[in-house]
Amino acid sequence: MKHLVLCLLALAPLPAHAAEPMSASEFESYVIGKTLYFGLGGQDYGVEEYLPDRQVRWSFLDGKCKDGYWYEEANMICFVYEDALSPQCWSFYRDGAKLRAVFQNDPDNTVLYEAQQNEKPMMCFGPDVGV
Repeated sequence: MKHLVLCLLALAPLPAHAAEPMSASEFESYVIGKTLYFGLGGQDYGVEEYLPDRQVRWSFLDGKCKDGYWYEEANMICFVYEDALSPQCWSFYRDGAKLRAVFQNDPDNTVLYEAQQNEKPMMCFGPDVGV
């Protein structure tokens, strides 16, 4: 009986966190035309708007936006923003109807989760101007 239980457990589907990361085409199909809000540890973290031709706009929810683009490299989705030339690479997973993102440039693997989505453009303030 004990061997039967072990065999059945071995055949059970793997949990979602063991799933393969999304490919570039899966990611693009999911995000194109959307604005996704991300959370970290139960707190609001940031928002990203996914534009045509793999262009993106990111904000830490402070109204300051950074334009950039994304590309696929080694099963990761990497982002380059206008203020930093080194890529930030993430692995994206489907977690039910939402996304989970694991930051690959961080030894602690920061994990963001999709908190909300809509199709409205995000709010970006203009550049700071002095007197």
